[in-house]
Amino acid sequence: MPENQPHILIVDDLPRNLQLLALLLDKAGYRVSMAMDGARALDMVREEPPDLVLLDVMMSGMDGLETCRRLKADPASEGIPVIFLTAKAELEDLQEGFRLGAVDYVTKPFRGGELLARVATHVSLRRALERERQLRQTLEESLAQVKTLSGLLPICARCKKIRDDNGYWNQIENFITAHSDADFTHGICPDCSHALYPEMNGSQG
Repeated sequence: MPENQPHILIVDDLPRNLQLLALLLDKAGYRVSMAMDGARALDMVREEPPDLVLLDVMMSGMDGLETCRRLKADPASEGIPVIFLTAKAELEDLQEGFRLGAVDYVTKPFRGGELLARVATHVSLRRALERERQLRQTLEESLAQVKTLSGLLPICARCKKIRDDNGYWNQIENFITAHSDADFTHGICPDCSHALYPEMNGSQG
C-alpha cells in the first residue's frame, strides 16, 4: 500500500451504500475506512485522521450535521474536508451543513464520475493546504532560530567597542552574542602573540 495513498472515511448507516462507495473509491486508488454511525466516525478520525470524510446527512443516532459540527469543533479535525451524501429531498439541510463547515455534497443515487471528481478536487486541495502549513511552520521555526545583524554599527576606531541603541559601548563579542546566535571561542592571533609573548617567537625584546 503506497505510503501517500489518500485515505477516505465513509460514514453511512446503510451497508449497501458503504459497499458501493468503498468499491468505487478502492478501484480509484484510495484507501477506505467505513463507519456506520457518527460516534464511531469521530472515534476513527481521532485514531487516524483521514484526508476526507464522505458523510451521510440522515443517519440513525447522531446524524451527519451533528457529526460535522463535532468534527469542525475539534482543532485536530477541523481542517479535514467533509462532503455530504444526501438524497434530493434533504437538500434543504445542506445550507446548515455548509454553515457548519462542509465543502461539498453529492446526491444519491451516486454518479461515480461526479463523486470521484469531487473527492479528487478536495483531497488535492487538502494536501496542498497541508504542505503550505508545514512549509510555513518550518519557515517560522527557522526564522525564530536565526538573528541577523544589519545596517551600520558604530564602532570605536581604537578599542573596537560597539555602541548600542541606548548609547552604551559594549565589547564587540558581547554585542554580537546579544544580537545573533553566534558563540565565541577565544584564541590569540599571530600579531598579538608576537606583541604579548616576544620570548616565545624568537624576539630578543
